[in-house]
This record gives sequence, structure tokens and C-alpha cells, in this order.
Amino acid sequence: MSKIGFLTDSCSDIPQELADKYGIEVVGFPINLDGKEYIERRDMTNNEFYEMMRNSDAVPTTAAITQLQWCEIYQRYEAEGYTDLVHLVMNGGGSSTYNNALKALEMFDEECPGHTLRVRVLDSHTYSMPYGWYFCECARKVRNGGELNACVDELLRKLDCVEICLAAYSLRQMKKSGRVSAAAAVVGDLLGIRPIISLNDGVSKVESKVRGDAAVPAAMVKWVQGRVDSVKDMPYMVAYTSSTAKRDELVKLCRKTFGHPPMFVFQLGGVVSANTGPDAVAIVFEGHPRHLEAYTPSLP
Repeated sequence: MSKIGFLTDSCSDIPQELADKYGIEVVGFPINLDGKEYIERRDMTNNEFYEMMRNSDAVPTTAAITQLQWCEIYQRYEAEGYTDLVHLVMNGGGSSTYNNALKALEMFDEECPGHTLRVRVLDSHTYSMPYGWYFCECARKVRNGGELNACVDELLRKLDCVEICLAAYSLRQMKKSGRVSAAAAVVGDLLGIRPIISLNDGVSKVESKVRGDAAVPAAMVKWVQGRVDSVKDMPYMVAYTSSTAKRDELVKLCRKTFGHPPMFVFQLGGVVSANTGPDAVAIVFEGHPRHLEAYTPSLP
């Protein structure tokens, strides 16, 4: 009889209640701030981390989850009698965590010859709940009797379509992290410049700039509308950091424009907000597949 495990990292931003509900193990990333290391989820909440960033002049940094950590986790699943483990990792282009998982799998094979655990290590090619949500859906379907390979294939198809439109209401954090120059950040904040940023296949790009907080939601929604054939049938989520008022404003406009509520509303965790800062919102949505050739059925 199959015993299937689901494993991911805290960059997935899966709320603990969903992780518990679907039997998903979430391993916390180390985050360093002001010379001290914290483990995401274990040592602070999201709101506590936002406040820590506001009160610090330093730049928070994240460290990769190591080969040894992953290998020890694989060994534990083997010892507990699991037959399969699906391991979904944050974007491999943005962290060595994915490569560490691949190397850990080689280490596991060497240290446990003859083991029977089938491990699937998957690169999400994205960040936060864009992979966390679909991983929950995969686990839910498997727990309800779905065939594992079919559910994983569907997960990969969803990940190939997911896109993010993000807006930062302050450039302070981006200045601290070097993503914008100090001069550009000062001028931008003085003039109320707000960048509208896309995150597609792990690559970020400034799509437009608007002036003033009030212009942000409309600019985000307009950009999303241009990425899909019809917003009426588009599954989407809304993300936020500390401001529930900005979250509610964006949700309200999305509901009005798209004609239906978001599938889920969630907070951006420490790994993502370490880069965006504590004042950000995002729309996550399903666009067009980026790698259509991967899903072209073979001819008879």
C-alpha cells in the first residue's frame, strides 16, 4: 500500500492550517537580520518580521536549506515507511535550495543503498503561494484518492501558467537590498512613484510605474487583464504584507473587474518580503502556458 509524503519549504507561504490539513511538511528558511539568524515560522510570525524590517537599517538575507538537511529528511521518510515523497522547492534560479535537494537525493541514494522511497524533486520556478496553493491542491487530490502521477502532472501544468503582478508601496527595502539605487529610491518615494512588477518564471521585470498609492490597484488590474484572454474565467489570488487596508482595496477592485472573488487571500512570508519590503501587494493568476511544447500530445 502506498504511503505518500509531501514536502516543501517556507517560501511557499502555505498557512499552517492548510499544511496540517493536507499533510504537507514545510521546512523553514534561515533569515538573517542584524547579525542574528531566525528560522521562518519557528522564530517569528510574518507581522513580527515586517516590524523587524521597519525598525532595522540592515538588509535581511536568506540562506539556502542545505543538502544535509534535505538528506536527513529523506532518510526520515524512508525510516517511517513512506513509499513516495513529492518535494516541491522554491524557484531554482533564485536559490541554491533546489540544487541542494538534487544533491541530497544523490547523497541519500549513496547512504541508503536499496532504499524503496521514490523521491520526486520538483522546481516550482516561482515563489510564495503561487506554488504553495497548487501544491495543496495536489496533496488534497492525492489524499482523496487521486492517482499520484496524474496529480503531479496537473501540478506542473498549473505552475507553468502561474504569473505574479506585484507592487511595492515603498522603495526603501529595494534600496537597502540594492535592487534600486539610493537616489532613485529617495526620488521615487518623494514623488510617490510605485513600480508595478511582473514575476514570470522566476524573472522579475518592472512593467510600469504609477504615481501615488491610489493608482496602484488599477494599474495592477489593467496589466493582468492584458495577460489573459478573459478575466471572467481566470483563477486568481491576492497577496499582501502588513496593510489590510491596501489588501481590501485590491480585493474589492479585483472582484469588481474580474467578476468573481479570489480563490485565496494570503500574506507574503519572510523570504519574499525580505526583497519586497513590508509594504507590498500582489495578484497571482493563471496565464498562458510558457512551455507549450512540454504539453503537446505525441502523435500516434
